[in-house]
Amino acid sequence: MFFAARTFLATSAAVSLLLATLAAPTGAAAPLSDAQRLALVQRSVKYVFVIYQENRSFDSYFGTFPNADGLYSHIPARLAGFEQPLINTDGTTTTIKPFRIGPEQFAADLDDIDHSHTGTVKKIHIANGVPQMDAFATTEERKYSPAGNPSLQAKQMGELAIAHEDCDTIPFLWNYANRFVLFDHIFEEMTGPSTPGNLSIIAAQTGITQMLLHPDAKVTGNGDSGPGVPVLNDAAPFWGSGSDTTTAAEKIPVNPITQARYQIQRNLTFASLPLTLEGRNIGNVARTDRDPQGDLPDVLADIADITKTGGVTPVPWGWYEEGFDREPTDDTSGPTDAAGRHASYVTHHNSPAYFGYVANNPQMRTHLHGLDDFEKALDMRTLPKGGGLYYIKGGYKNLRGLKPANPDPKVQKAFVGDDDHPGYSDAQISEGMVADTINRIARSPYWAQSVIIVTWDDSEGDYDHVPPNVRQVIPGEDAISDGPRVPLILISPFAKEHAIVNASGDQASVVRFADEVFGLKPLGLLPDELRANDIGQRLFGSAQFFGPLDGPQSGVTDLIGAFDDERLRGTRPPVTIDKVIVPDAILDALPQQSGYGCKAIGIVPTDVQLKIPNVIPADFNPRPRTNPSP
Repeated sequence: MFFAARTFLATSAAVSLLLATLAAPTGAAAPLSDAQRLALVQRSVKYVFVIYQENRSFDSYFGTFPNADGLYSHIPARLAGFEQPLINTDGTTTTIKPFRIGPEQFAADLDDIDHSHTGTVKKIHIANGVPQMDAFATTEERKYSPAGNPSLQAKQMGELAIAHEDCDTIPFLWNYANRFVLFDHIFEEMTGPSTPGNLSIIAAQTGITQMLLHPDAKVTGNGDSGPGVPVLNDAAPFWGSGSDTTTAAEKIPVNPITQARYQIQRNLTFASLPLTLEGRNIGNVARTDRDPQGDLPDVLADIADITKTGGVTPVPWGWYEEGFDREPTDDTSGPTDAAGRHASYVTHHNSPAYFGYVANNPQMRTHLHGLDDFEKALDMRTLPKGGGLYYIKGGYKNLRGLKPANPDPKVQKAFVGDDDHPGYSDAQISEGMVADTINRIARSPYWAQSVIIVTWDDSEGDYDHVPPNVRQVIPGEDAISDGPRVPLILISPFAKEHAIVNASGDQASVVRFADEVFGLKPLGLLPDELRANDIGQRLFGSAQFFGPLDGPQSGVTDLIGAFDDERLRGTRPPVTIDKVIVPDAILDALPQQSGYGCKAIGIVPTDVQLKIPNVIPADFNPRPRTNPSP
């Protein structure tokens, strides 16, 4: 297949042949073919940085971004779910439309709403196989008042599901989207909360192949709690839990508070990027696994195939998550995890920790780090010279020691996280973590050969109007893939400027991009995953592909459309760092405090351009649980 052929361009003579055709022509240059563009990306890009944030829908953050597929890009009557029913506290019915919140509402600090698997499925409201996108407000409201007249808090939670922000709340993110490339049709791959999204970004699935190979491992009930695959909930990793019999000195870190809140997931055994990134060395690495019989049976054929046919040199990689090891914000007063470290770590966001062949393998474990380790690696220039793939995540605290601009004591205490998750993270502290990371990359020698992807793991249960593709359905079960849109911004010296890309994809697109840049065999073409797919097609019909969605079967975008042909050719200069760096004087103050917003970055949101009235409900409260209305 053409896709498979170009996946291995980096390890074949095809690169030389393609590049030889790209000498600067006289006159106007012809557009590059897909294969030519990929070959030039492979030549130009050595470092891929994925800054992976939490819980925002596209419309909630970029619904009024100029020229994107947003809330006012269409006639409202034709926009799915633009007007949704809501029940007043006296039992009468009203309707609600999207409305903007900003500095006056301290919109950087929002309570967490329902983004469970079943809750999200109810919100997108699938009828006759098509998501209607019209039950976000009602579903959220009814969660808090399932019968009778809703409480005021329930109604306010329903309203919160429809609210959206813009560049007055998150100016750094809007500025990146404006200066580089914003993808406006990227969906959460698995309908549900954070853990499925974090698994998808490294595996292009959450375990449907493991379920097909082991029917007894199937997730039970509605999927909102308990262990099982495909993973649909936030059950914590087996590794590091009380059920893990690894000695304390060798146990993987966990957060003791969050570990106690969640049930424990089973060991995950399906293929992911940590396997293919090891390249031809994976067989040697796998031999250091502490329990090969428990961790490797579902990837033995994959490992043999990678070793035999992958042929690539091992690609350095790392998962850098705040709190995984000791951080500068740690002190001796807080609760500690199994390794004596503090609790800024969100255990169920660390996807490699779910896989026994990573967490139970001392050699693979060396790829897992804390967030401060990444900052030091950038500042000390210690990342491998050959490049690599690096994931960056925040957590319950922030390394810069910032507090929200909102002076309310409850908010000051509760919203100090920097991974953008409503309920504990402040959006401006979080975008500051993103900007600080990008500044460090831009000022390093890695910038000249880099791609930075900023994206989010799930939609938070917030309204988004674009119906997702229903890619995978198990008969008799809820639709599981895809879920609502999430933002994705791509930044690179070789990227287009001021561009919006409409190509459709999901979190598997990031996996596919890594496959192509580093010449890896797609997970969706590995033999154990194909064996599981064959079982699925025999059981459920051949119309679907039951496996990782990074392969040719899925049709998700590979993100290559974000690159500028002339920059790749060398006939236009790369983007200089002044276009990407947020000046320190601006970064050091939260936008809420400095007034830095839409006007400062020169963007007029669509609703402001069109003079759309912004009607905020009179009883709206952005924090109905943190600050209940009297």
